[in-house]
Amino acid sequence: MKFYSEGIPGVDPQELTGRLIVIEGADGSGRSTQIDILRDYLENKGHATVNMGLRRSTLVSEELNQAKQGNVLGEITRSLFYATDFADQLENRIIPALKAGFIVLADRYIYTLMARDITRGADREWVRSLYGIALIPDLVVYLKVSPAQLVERNLCKNSTLDYWESGMDLGLSRDSFDSFIRYQKLIQKEFALLQKQYGFITINGNLSSRAVAKEICSKVTEVLGD
Repeated sequence: MKFYSEGIPGVDPQELTGRLIVIEGADGSGRSTQIDILRDYLENKGHATVNMGLRRSTLVSEELNQAKQGNVLGEITRSLFYATDFADQLENRIIPALKAGFIVLADRYIYTLMARDITRGADREWVRSLYGIALIPDLVVYLKVSPAQLVERNLCKNSTLDYWESGMDLGLSRDSFDSFIRYQKLIQKEFALLQKQYGFITINGNLSSRAVAKEICSKVTEVLGD
């Protein structure tokens, strides 16, 4: 494996014999469902897996969740909060699992964080350098779902739209529905640029979960050489 930049000091990527599979996508894209399906698929084939995702660090996840509830986080503060959350999981969860030969399934990775920051005006090079510590995944799948479909799925699941996922902090619109649509279009535009840079595989998330899962499992099988 390789790091995007200098990586974590003292870690030899050659010792990381596991695999890192990333599923990206907005809330409502079906990421968590696909992670569950993929985990079962891999474990049934005899592979040991470990999950990771955003805001799961034992170091700052609780504080980050509390800060998000107040909707008062500044741009740089939020970026550094998430970067710290990621770095802690990378060092204490992802790398040990990869060293032990596990397949790490990431429910979102650095790309969502980068897209969010850049959409909110962060300097591209600063964001890129911030996540230079990240390992390069063996596979990145981006589930692209139309904004209108995302609205429907989120409302069915939560009966409301998340403040941050709607981009309400950006002042795009006073109406949460309209803001959500506009914000998701901006995020998808940024993901299109990131895809060219980092080589994602994009899958149509509007399809049935079964159809999406079949495509993801096929790509993973190719990567693993099973």
